[in-house]
Amino acid sequence: MSKHLNRLIVKGGVLSPGELKYICECVESLGLKSISFGSRQDILFPKKTDAEALAAFDKLKLVGKDNYQIQNIVSSYVCSDIFPSTSWLTSDRYLYILEQFRSKLKLKVNITDPKQRLVPLFTGHLNFIASEHEDYWYLYIRLPEWDRTEMYPALIYSWDLDKVETAIENILQEEPETIETIFELVSDAVDTNNRTVDKPLEVPFYPFPYYEGMNRIGMDKYWLGLYWRNNKYDIAFLKAMCDLCDECKIGKISITPWKSFIVKGIPVSAKLQWEKFLGSFGINVRHSMLELNWHVPVNNKEAINLKKYLVSSFDKNDISTYGLTFGITNYAKKSNYFTSIVVKKNSVPKELEDFNIRETYNLLYAKNFDPNTREYIMHVQDIDKEDLPKLLMELSKLYFEQLGSESNQNASKTFEKEKVELQVYQCQDCLTVYNEVYGDMTQNIEPNTPFEKLPETYVCSLCEAPKSNFQKKVLVKTVS
Repeated sequence: MSKHLNRLIVKGGVLSPGELKYICECVESLGLKSISFGSRQDILFPKKTDAEALAAFDKLKLVGKDNYQIQNIVSSYVCSDIFPSTSWLTSDRYLYILEQFRSKLKLKVNITDPKQRLVPLFTGHLNFIASEHEDYWYLYIRLPEWDRTEMYPALIYSWDLDKVETAIENILQEEPETIETIFELVSDAVDTNNRTVDKPLEVPFYPFPYYEGMNRIGMDKYWLGLYWRNNKYDIAFLKAMCDLCDECKIGKISITPWKSFIVKGIPVSAKLQWEKFLGSFGINVRHSMLELNWHVPVNNKEAINLKKYLVSSFDKNDISTYGLTFGITNYAKKSNYFTSIVVKKNSVPKELEDFNIRETYNLLYAKNFDPNTREYIMHVQDIDKEDLPKLLMELSKLYFEQLGSESNQNASKTFEKEKVELQVYQCQDCLTVYNEVYGDMTQNIEPNTPFEKLPETYVCSLCEAPKSNFQKKVLVKTVS
């Protein structure tokens, strides 16, 4: 099992070249030659690093290795402008939203666009996912002691995200067990500009992207994805890269959850300069897709060696894993995965701990190989390490056989399968929909309350138009 490391909080995985250079200079002064990236888009330091020495650099938002409670925010800012996105969720909007959050959160927060594929949607305790309504977000909650994720019964306004997170942190001591209890307590604690949930979250299916190397954005820009096999990014290289970013007027650098980073906005005129720069440091881009799509615990040599063994087996057999992601974990890890395929090491029975017995593994895969379904299927159990490559290749072939099939596409677009027509009522001023399936918890209207039974004092949750301003509509919805 990997040991915890000192972490540097990087809200949403976004930082400026100046901030990254300052971080590099700080850790360099302590004799370090490299830094690493974590799966929550934070920066990690080697275990030998003295946290007290790092604390001397007051601009660093450092979290010591023994302080597990402080969490980083994950965001899909890294994907804006380069991958599919919700129209209103621009790079600037991400930055404004991230700015409102405090630096030291007790809960894991994800702020993501459902149309991208690089950043996981549901790995946080609080998962804010962009809706089609501008500046409104679905909220899916899975508190530390909960076994499943529940949808908050209202859409959250962009500028209320931090208020809602803080309110939920404050009520944790009451150990809320239901989403209804959380909604009631949060509504009592803070004044928010919620909006009625009018339809289920839709998550389109996209294969996991190949994101390394120099790639075009529009007509006059490029973006660069960089990945280092050992996750030890050289300080001298990073400092020189920050200087080059400043020269090219590049304002932000983005860390991914896959222990890599992306630089966006490289001018066409500077493309050759960047390629020369990478070559001067001996940087090899365009690694095999076999390597870019793994989630492996940091500082866990056993897991890293297993990954190398499996990747080598794929390479020898010329197996394609494009669009798939793999995770390596052990029995101590809670089952909140975010990869297509999971290799899980089994525990050793206590009565056999003193004996030298063979290590065994289980193989699981996400329903339709889509981690966002959050449903995992057991493929095989109690197999030897030597059997893993063959079985993983079988799963890879199964993925490509069903890729693009009707069942795969239908299941991936939403969490439901069958289309039905529902009668709803829509406000004629702002087009907000009242759906009796969801009710309107913002006004204490319970789910399954028919529109006809709403009180005459009912008003639109967004623009406060009267009940008489709603007209009957037919909504096509997918349900199980």
